[in-house]
Amino acid sequence: MTFLLPGQSVPVRAGLAPTTIGPGVYLKHGQLRASLAGTLADGPNQTPAIHRQRPHPPAPNSLILGTVTRLSPLHAVVAISVVDGIPLPAGEEFMGVIRTQDIRATERDKVKTTDCFRGGDVVKGLVISLGDARSYYITTARNDLGVIFATSEAGATMEPVSWQEMRCPITGRIEKRKCAKPENL
Repeated sequence: MTFLLPGQSVPVRAGLAPTTIGPGVYLKHGQLRASLAGTLADGPNQTPAIHRQRPHPPAPNSLILGTVTRLSPLHAVVAISVVDGIPLPAGEEFMGVIRTQDIRATERDKVKTTDCFRGGDVVKGLVISLGDARSYYITTARNDLGVIFATSEAGATMEPVSWQEMRCPITGRIEKRKCAKPENL
């Protein structure tokens, strides 16, 4: 089965007219395109159709993407928007908590939440437990987990320069973050 994102080209089988479409498919400039994120399948009369990939709630070992919404000395609160690579529908989000002991694998007792995250940072994390009734517990204590997108005070997208720092390309100012594995290191 082929997974397609909205706007991607839908392959046409031999013998089918490009105007023959099923659900989740539209025609643009003579080419079939997906209108939904989902898997390609046969619709009515063997026409190409897209079946929507349904998001599922986070579970232990789910990889998530979320935005830091609040910080305290003991934890960072994250609004989860992607679970296992599948975006959640608009208006549906889950809350997660990254406790100080779950930020880094080493020197856990020296971690300061404000040195690792800022409000608005996009974080890649792993669900470690279902937590309490309000939120999931998330860890960033692996090299590939942490901040993947941050905006500087000057409004620019910051670049990771180490595991613990990001730089503003406009001002050159360095800010502390718990970075996910930087590409250039």
